[in-house]
This record gives sequence, structure tokens and C-alpha cells, in this order.
Amino acid sequence: FNVDTHEYGKFCNLFPYVETDDQLNSINQVIEDMCSFKAMDRVICGDVGFGKTEVILRAAFVAINNNKQVVVIVPTTVLAKQHYDTFSKRFINYDIKIELMTRAISQKEKLGVKNNLLNSETNIVIGTHALLNKEIKYANLGLLIIDEEHKFGVKHKESIKNIKNNIDVLTLTATPIPRTLNTALSEIKDMSIINTPPIGRKNIQTNIINKSENEIREYIDREITRGGQVLYIHNRIETMGDEISYLRAINSNYKIDSVHGRMTTHQIQKVMNSFLSEKINILICTSIIESGLDMANVNTIIINNAQNFGLSQLHQIRGRVGRSARQAYAGIIIGDQKKLTNEGQKRIDAFVNTNSLAGGLDIASHDLEIRGAGELLGEEQSGQIIEIGYGMYTSMLSRAVNQLKNIDDKDDT
Repeated sequence: FNVDTHEYGKFCNLFPYVETDDQLNSINQVIEDMCSFKAMDRVICGDVGFGKTEVILRAAFVAINNNKQVVVIVPTTVLAKQHYDTFSKRFINYDIKIELMTRAISQKEKLGVKNNLLNSETNIVIGTHALLNKEIKYANLGLLIIDEEHKFGVKHKESIKNIKNNIDVLTLTATPIPRTLNTALSEIKDMSIINTPPIGRKNIQTNIINKSENEIREYIDREITRGGQVLYIHNRIETMGDEISYLRAINSNYKIDSVHGRMTTHQIQKVMNSFLSEKINILICTSIIESGLDMANVNTIIINNAQNFGLSQLHQIRGRVGRSARQAYAGIIIGDQKKLTNEGQKRIDAFVNTNSLAGGLDIASHDLEIRGAGELLGEEQSGQIIEIGYGMYTSMLSRAVNQLKNIDDKDDT
């Protein structure tokens, strides 16, 4: 890629905030990768709200300015729509076509998007794994962006590999899965870290609480009294009605609604719009809300049966609150303590003791220690390597990588 410094500078000036040093470093590293002759494969690791989106906006601008198409793949329909709105707003003064590809659009619309991609009419397409359909062909794809990489399974990643051959790839995550973190630490992938929180952000006060009426009431009333809203995470759709009854028994005046993945896209959007317009005090939901949503007025979260969630998932869910300068709270309810496994206890301890601001990489490191590194080329994204020990494993891997790099350097000369 070539960078038109004048046009690029004008686009950067549209950013309404002051970039943090980490953010600028990450942006510069990405642009440098895009201008090199080697295909980019870079992971951007930064917590929720730390400015990863601006990195991909600038990368997308460079790609489009070089007459290349950009694909942004995200794990959920809700996050796809949010990215679509963000990209549309940022590129409003440019003559480019941005399209959305999710389960929420009709078959006729999907066919239109496919044709536009093939005919070079679409510059940027944003969507879920619907974009991984083999029928979708691109006229001139140059940049693939994968957001929330840890949310995609192995099969999806195999499909992504088929797309990303010889194009630049940018992966965003707050908490890289063990395999991704391992490949970055081993220098197989490049990694940029955005570790500086936005000005005014406070650490989320996280505590383990009992599922008692008094403690739950205290958490909810403190938030509602100051004009805020509450997220109540309950990851079993079958018993969600019981949780609604439980909360109504605490206070019949609470305005409560629920959202989960078995609802239609229209139903989900209707409930979320009511919640975002502050018509609902408490939203009971599954982990469907863990990706990307920006809810500045929601600053208390209660996570029921937290032992059933993965470590990275807990961090992502907690990141839904604390998006403003207001102090945020997270209450963690653990189910039957006697049934808690040793690994489950390690996850809970690591989560509670890790700072919510810029803690994503720490969380991922704990995850790597607890679950193991996984296979570099196989299907396992985590796994134990107890037989040789992690220190020896990374030493051997680093030696092999350096050996290959030296061979490549000699070939170049």
C-alpha cells in the first residue's frame, strides 16, 4: 500500500479525541505493515473503549485509497450494526459504499451485497460469519479485519484462512485466546498493545456477593437511585423467568426486561432500544451482550453463576459497564461453592484480582497459564504442555522461529 499523506492527514483530523501514545504507536505499526511488501498479520490487543476502532478505521482508509476492498468480520449481529454505524458516520464525507451482511437482512439484500462485492461497487463490507460463505467472492480484497477474534471457533478460523491468503490481516481483541497470545509472544504474529485507558475512566469495583435479597437490593438500588441502569447476566434461557420473578419479589417497582439469542433480531433490537432509551431499569440477559455494546448509563453489572463462564468471557462481560467517568460496580455470584473445580476457583480468583482497566492482557496471560497454549497448526485453541513445561516450550519455539527468520533474511540478501 501507498499512503497519500495529505488525504490521510485530513481523515485523521476527523477523529474527535486526542490519541493516546499507545494508540498512535499501534496505528503507526499497522500503517508501516501495510506499506511493507510482507503481508500483515497483526494482533491489536486493547481493552474495551481503549481506541481499537480508530486503528481499523485508519487502516481501512489506507486500503480504500489504494482501490482495495475491506472486510470486517465480527461475532454478533448487534456488534456488526454498531460497527456499520461507526464506519458510516466516519466516512460520511467520502464517496464510498459500506454494506452490512448479517442474518438481520433479507435474502434479496444479501444477493445485492454479493453482487456489489464482485462488481467492485462495495468498498467496505461489515458482517458476521455470514461473510465466510464460500459463495461470496471479492473483486479486489486487500484488508481483512477480525474483531473479537476470541469469539470465533476453529471452523470459522479455517474459513477465514481461505479468505486471508496473501492479504493484510488485522485482528482485534481485548483478551487473546491462549493460542493467539502464544503465537504473538513467540513472534509468529506481530502484536500491538493499547494499554492506556481513556481520561477519566475508573477501575470497576469487583466483588463476590451472595445471592441474598439484601445484597442484590443494595447493588440495584444504589445504581437506580443515582439514575443509572443495571445488567443482570443469567446464561440459562430456560430459567430466566425465575430470575425475573426473583428480582420483582425484591422490589415490584423495578422495570425489568430480558434478551437472549433465541429471540428474533427484531425482538432483540426492540428490547435493546428500550433499554438504551432508559425505559428499563434492569436488563436480564445471557452473554449475548458481551460483544461491543456501548452503554454509558449502565454502571452496575451482576453476573449470576460466574463459575460457568470462561475467564476472558467474564472480562468481556464486565467491560459492558464503566464506560463513563462514573464509578462502576460488578457483583459476582458463585453457585454451589462445593461443586467449584480447582480450575474454576483459579478463574474466579484471577478475574476478581485483575484490574478491569488494561487488564485484558493479564487475563489472557492467566488463561494461557490455566488452559495451556494449544496447537499452533491444529484444532486445539488451548491445551496442556505439562510434559515439557511452558518455559522449555517457548524456548524451543523461539529458537525455531529465529532460525526460520535467519534463513529468510539470507534468502532476501
